[in-house]
Amino acid sequence: MRKTLYAIHAVDAGILFMLGSALISAMNGAVAKVLGDSMSAMEIVFFRNLIGVALILLALRHTPPTLSGGKIHLLFLRGLFGFSAMILFFYTITTIPLGEAITLNKTSPLFVSILAFFLMKETLNRYGILALLLGFAGVVLITKPSGFTMSYEHFLGLLGGFFAACAYATIKRIRHIYDARVIVLSFTGIGALIPAILFIAAPFVDAPAPLRFLFPDFVLPSDAVEWGLIAFMALISTLSQWMLTKAYSLGKAGIVGVVSYTNIPFAVGFGWALGDPFPDLWVWTGIGLIVAAGLLLKKS
Repeated sequence: MRKTLYAIHAVDAGILFMLGSALISAMNGAVAKVLGDSMSAMEIVFFRNLIGVALILLALRHTPPTLSGGKIHLLFLRGLFGFSAMILFFYTITTIPLGEAITLNKTSPLFVSILAFFLMKETLNRYGILALLLGFAGVVLITKPSGFTMSYEHFLGLLGGFFAACAYATIKRIRHIYDARVIVLSFTGIGALIPAILFIAAPFVDAPAPLRFLFPDFVLPSDAVEWGLIAFMALISTLSQWMLTKAYSLGKAGIVGVVSYTNIPFAVGFGWALGDPFPDLWVWTGIGLIVAAGLLLKKS
């Protein structure tokens, strides 16, 4: 009886931590959307990762890593994929409704399944196949493609989900040989280095319009409010990750994973408060299909 009560309490705590993580994650997107009115997506990524580098280095200095490492090329790829996913995610946040941007980013589990099938020879059962069909049907309803083309911004959001999946797949290959903090450092380090290089190159590059967001002029924030929002975003991002970790350590992965999708309605609410149009029936249906696909993948 006591064990049963403890298990129920642990699940409840896991759900509460995941709800908190989902809410803060959506809030993080809302802060990025507000910053997008005065800063480029590349600057947001740069400052967020620069603060992340400082935090991780402090943590490593306090407690050095013990794992031996190896396969440095995979560590670099994890950082490169992570940066690519982040810049596309923040760019779409500033150009399309927040709820849609976060939902498209949630397609990453679908791409993970595809990558696992082709690159790691993992099998796809009927649940996995149905999940892929439902998930990409949801993408169609959200993006409302004209003919066989979707809007550029929605395409970049979907591409961000793909790069996030590549990052997750790479983590799976190196998680046993690298300390988790070192893996995060590869992400934040490359996520700060590449924007710095692009800022330096920007005056000398005449990028075509679709790629101009990659070569913005660097403008150091001079407003105390902007610096406050940048620091707040870095803080809540760290808090969200900590709560996510606590949620999976206290509750059952299946139940907690279901609760993680609450960041979509949270994001819709924040987006609507910031002036996004409220999603129509087709968008809500698409969101539902993507959520259903993610839940099915947990059974596959």
